[in-house]
Amino acid sequence: MSGRGPGAAGGAAIRVLVVEDDPVAAAAHALYVGRVPGFAVSGTVHSGTEARRHLEHHPVDLLLLDLFLPDGHGLQLVRTLRAAGHGADIIAVTSARDLAMVREGVSLGVVQYVLKPFTFATLRDRLLRYAEFRATTGEASGQDEVDRALAALRAPRPAALPKGLTAATLRAVTDVLRAAADGLTATEAAADVGISRITARRYLEHLVESGRAARAPQYGQVGRPELRYRWSGH
Repeated sequence: MSGRGPGAAGGAAIRVLVVEDDPVAAAAHALYVGRVPGFAVSGTVHSGTEARRHLEHHPVDLLLLDLFLPDGHGLQLVRTLRAAGHGADIIAVTSARDLAMVREGVSLGVVQYVLKPFTFATLRDRLLRYAEFRATTGEASGQDEVDRALAALRAPRPAALPKGLTAATLRAVTDVLRAAADGLTATEAAADVGISRITARRYLEHLVESGRAARAPQYGQVGRPELRYRWSGH
C-alpha cells in the first residue's frame, strides 16, 4: 500500500511506514493514516526485516511501529535503525503498559505512544499533534516558546464533546453499552442510565461517530425497526 497526498499546509505529505505483524490491524492502521490530512502511507510491512528493507529504498518520515514483531522487539528495531543513521520519528503502538519500556522508548526517540486497541480519533489526534510539533522551525525566542513546541506533542488534548453532551453522562452510557453483550437500544440505554430515550440516542450516536460503537436495525417487531447499538471493542 502506498500513496502521496498534500501536506497540512500545502507542502509534501508526512510519509508514514506502518509496521504491524497482524495484517488486519496493519490494514486498519494504514487506512487511519490515509484519512488524516497531511499524511500519506509509504508502505505497510509486518516485521522488522521488512521495515529495514523498505527504508533502504523509500524515504520515510515517521514509523507507526508495533512493539511486538515476529522477528524481534520494536525497540530493538529502533536501535538498529538509529545505528544505521535512519532518523525517522517513531510513534509506538502497543498493548503493553510497562512504563520502563516507555522510558526506554523515549530515550531512543519515540515521540508518542498509542495503546491498543485505539480508535481513529485517537490516532488522528496523535498524528496531528506530531505534525504541529514537526512544523516548529527556527530559533526559539525563550523558554515559553520551547514549552509551547513540546506541549504540541506531549500535552493531553481531549476531544471536545458536541454541544449538550457531558462527560459524566457519556461515561455512564459507555459503561452500560460495554456491559451489554447483545447490545442496547436507545430505550434500553435510557432506562439503565436514567435519561430520556432521545438523550440516550444522542450519546449512542456520538459513540458510533467516534468509532467506538456500531449500530444495526433490530427487526422482528411490529412497526418500525429500532436501532440496536453494540460496543465496537475499542
